Formats: sequence, C-alpha cells, structure tokens
Amino acid sequence: MHEYGFSGLLSRENRSDLAPLTLASGQPVAGGEYTIKSGGYYRINIVADGSQELALSGGDFFRAIWINEIVIGDTEVRPMGIHSLEFDAEGTAVLSFVAVLPGRYTLSVPGSSGDTMQAVFNIQ
Repeated sequence: MHEYGFSGLLSRENRSDLAPLTLASGQPVAGGEYTIKSGGYYRINIVADGSQELALSGGDFFRAIWINEIVIGDTEVRPMGIHSLEFDAEGTAVLSFVAVLPGRYTLSVPGSSGDTMQAVFNIQ
C-alpha cells in the first residue's frame, strides 16, 4: 500500500521528468530509449524549433498511458485521448501522464522511416 498524501499519485513529489523530445529538421527526436514503470507519473517536454512543420504520432503509446494534461503556453488541455501532436511553428508542449500498459511503444514523425525520427518508450 502506498501513501501518496493529499494530492495522491499526481503529486509533484511523485513525478519524474524525462529528457525532452525535439522536433527539428534533420535532428533526432530523442537521445535514446526511455524506460519507465507502469504506475509511474511522468512529465516530458516536446520542443519544436519551427524549422519545419512536424508532428509526433503514436496511437499505441497514447493508449498505453493515462494523460493527465498537455500544457501549451498558458493553456492546459485534459484530453480523453489523442493520436498525434503537430507543431506548425516553434513551441513547446508539456505532456504529463501515468504509464499504464507494459510494452514497447513508439512516437514517430509521420512519413519518416529512420530510427532517429522516433522516440521509443519501454513501459515495464
């Protein structure tokens, strides 16, 4: 039995920040694979430099997590689910989520074929 305190699982003290994902023309999306734990609370920045209109897609990944919120600028979005995030210009989206379903999942740039154009998440 866990004692999470007043805010429960979503308390800041329980959250782990992951290395950011980058959307930039000719640059790798991630520095390596992410290994996270089912039941863990995480936050990750998705940063676009505006060099090209780019998206990250990964319906399987998004179905394997519970999204707490996506913060874009001063706007907080609490979606029931998403399939992709697209950036038309420079900006940052902050995704906070709880990993739920163990497995290996990818977020990738649609239409790309290279390994550097994806982020791999291993949920244990």
